Amino acid sequence: MRYLLTLLAFTTLLSAQTLVGDGQADDTAALQQLVDTQGSVRLPKGRYKLTKTVTVDLAKTGYAAISGDGTAQIIMAGSGPALHFVGTHGKSADPWNFKPQVWQNERGPAVIGLEIIGAHAEADGIEATGAMQLTIEHVLIRQCRHAIHLTKSNRNIIINACNLYHNSGIGIFYDDVNLHQSNIIGSHISYNGGGGIVSRGGNVRNVQIGTCDIEANHDAKGKPAANVELDSTGGSIGEVTITGCTIQHTNKAPHSANIRILGGGKDESLVRRGGRPTTREGNVTITGNVFSDVQVNIEIKNARGVTVSANTFWEGFAHDILVEDSSNIVISGNNFDRNPRYLVNGNNLAEKNGVVLRRVVDSSFSDNLVSGVHAHEAGVDVTDCSRLRITNNSILDCDGTALRLTRLTRSLVTGNLLRDDRPAEQRSKAPRLLVTEGSENRIDADTPSAK
Repeated sequence: MRYLLTLLAFTTLLSAQTLVGDGQADDTAALQQLVDTQGSVRLPKGRYKLTKTVTVDLAKTGYAAISGDGTAQIIMAGSGPALHFVGTHGKSADPWNFKPQVWQNERGPAVIGLEIIGAHAEADGIEATGAMQLTIEHVLIRQCRHAIHLTKSNRNIIINACNLYHNSGIGIFYDDVNLHQSNIIGSHISYNGGGGIVSRGGNVRNVQIGTCDIEANHDAKGKPAANVELDSTGGSIGEVTITGCTIQHTNKAPHSANIRILGGGKDESLVRRGGRPTTREGNVTITGNVFSDVQVNIEIKNARGVTVSANTFWEGFAHDILVEDSSNIVISGNNFDRNPRYLVNGNNLAEKNGVVLRRVVDSSFSDNLVSGVHAHEAGVDVTDCSRLRITNNSILDCDGTALRLTRLTRSLVTGNLLRDDRPAEQRSKAPRLLVTEGSENRIDADTPSAK
């Protein structure tokens, strides 16, 4: 028995020695064997070339982690993910739902202190399937397709202090996944051509996105993308917070958005109960962020329960906020500005900015500052909406009407400051408040205005 243990130890050591780390030799087999035999692998400084995926089969390896001190680089020269964590947990995070083997073998896999660089058009960074409590920390992933790809079912994911930079696809991709409880914190997610943080379909809940820099996740020659995209089509996405982030760039990409929420989902029980062909997914809170330099800063469609508060907006080249076919939307205490210091960007203040609400019900637009909406017929444009509260806003120095209400019903409009105090030759000739059709409204006739 002692001989067998000695032989096993020697074999493991020999495998570790076969890792070359020069960026030229194929280290796939050596790294896969280390993962299979040790589970926990710490890579020293070097450049480790892979030609196919290293799979971390947690049911076989037991507790597993692949780590370094920031000086190890994995070069993915084949298609698919460089590292694929595969577990067996397919249920909720309720402790009573766990199979014993998850706690005994699989919980808490980790990738820490590595760089992954793509050297193949279809190379991805890290994929996770069926993982419980995966942590990805201090990881740089660049020049791949998707940086982090979450598939099928996972639970309790933490992504912290990472740089997901200049990938052709998506930075963090919730791909038709069943995933509750995920935290994305303190990371740079930038220059990913297919979007920054993107969730499509699946069943996704409890996503916390905080204190991140999320920039330029668009491709000027590619499909429309967003820095953060929540697309419930075919699924259900909700219970999301986006807090304390800088989210911006780039207006040159067609239909670019900083945040895009497409809430028309497919939760069958709710579809039947509501009598609509799709649900209105949401319960999203967006607060304390800085937004700029895209076509639409925030786009919300077919959603319910979205709060946008205490954010700073500028350079919405088409609109700052566009909300359509949605309900229970709260937009409060935001600063929609046109700051002349951004002439340095070379766009000559060509952005239009402005707020548009279309077919929105049971919602509020209150205590916002809207300043300098150019080349739109209205600074705040409200059409075919009902049961809105539009109160205590300042809408200033706009080229068109400050506040336009078209076919508004059953709503309260009061306490708004509507003025244009620019020099006379620049001042709009449109009325500050324009009401067309509509019924059962209380509109404050004494709203301060300058014609």
